[in-house]
Amino acid sequence: MTLKNIVTLGIGALLFLVALVIVPQLFTNVDAKEITVIQHISGELSVVAEPGWAWQGMGKITHYPRRDQFSFSSTIDQGNPVDESIQTRFNDGGHANISGTINWAMPVSPDKVIRLHKDFGSVMAIEQQLMRTALQKVIYNVGPTMSSTESSAEKRPDIPKYINDQLVNGTYLTKTIQSTEKDLITGQDKTINLVTIALDEKGRPARESISQLTEYGLMLQSVAINQIKYDDAVENQIKERQKATTAVQISKANAVRAEQDKLTTISQGEANAAKAKWEQEVENAKTIATAQAKVTIADASVKEAEAFKKAEILRGEGEATRKRLVMDADGQMEKKLEAIVKINTLYADAIKSAQPGAWSPSIVMGGGGQANGGQNAANLVELMTAKTAKELGVDLSVRAGAATKK
Repeated sequence: MTLKNIVTLGIGALLFLVALVIVPQLFTNVDAKEITVIQHISGELSVVAEPGWAWQGMGKITHYPRRDQFSFSSTIDQGNPVDESIQTRFNDGGHANISGTINWAMPVSPDKVIRLHKDFGSVMAIEQQLMRTALQKVIYNVGPTMSSTESSAEKRPDIPKYINDQLVNGTYLTKTIQSTEKDLITGQDKTINLVTIALDEKGRPARESISQLTEYGLMLQSVAINQIKYDDAVENQIKERQKATTAVQISKANAVRAEQDKLTTISQGEANAAKAKWEQEVENAKTIATAQAKVTIADASVKEAEAFKKAEILRGEGEATRKRLVMDADGQMEKKLEAIVKINTLYADAIKSAQPGAWSPSIVMGGGGQANGGQNAANLVELMTAKTAKELGVDLSVRAGAATKK
């Protein structure tokens, strides 16, 4: 080969090598999940947010995820395989490490992306220098607003709420006041410093500073707390409080149950008493009804007897009046005549049954010397008849001028 050919081949190989180095830096492929910042040779920065090939012009490429998750977790399966939880201190002096994650997204404005790129230059720097710093500040600010035992119970839901609010809107302006309260475990009064959130004139939380995350245009989702790990002393205190709270709740439950049992017993007793009362009322009503029925029957019987008595009296008075009127009308002539007839019949029967000669004496002195028994009997009968008629008040004489029926 001639020297000319060797030079040509060398130049060609050199150009090929240059092409291998330069050509890949002329264009870049932007993924749909990324936002790319290109720093051109001139130093100008441009942002490519649309997926596809973009002119690089041998500039420097920095890729940022559109959306990512920042971990401050104590578990090794989230974030880095180390404990990245953030510590806080509560108003009772207890400590705890708060562990969790938060999803964040890059801003959509190119100016904000370029600002982030200029100030931090990488995803790791954004997460460690911006996000973690902001989280440390707000978590440190949350702790003093509650006690360690409150953070494990009634105020536990406030922790993520306070963190989210401060990350987006800025850290709270707080104020400290002293308060005396009774210790649930020892029962002794103790003085504690309470940190409360200051409020503005509209009643909203006052802010100590604005949120840097919001200022840089980062978009945040709600923080997810996966663990609050307390100091051993705090853990023991929480356990004791839980025991005390459980005992109080059990006592209250027993008291409520006893009160309920009491009310149930009283109600049952009242119900039984009411039942017995009404059963007795029913019996009394039956007795009264029976007595009233008997009284009614007795009254009816008395009324019936009185009516019968009145009827009998009226009947007797009527009969007496009738008889009196009859007597007044004919003097009871018929009865009197019946009596005379019956008396005379008795006399006749007696005379007829007498022995012959019994009606005249055996010795007659004077007169014709003869016994007149028949005349004597007739005279006797006539005499007795007259006597009877007189006693009965019957006039047997024939009045002069009286007409005789034919």
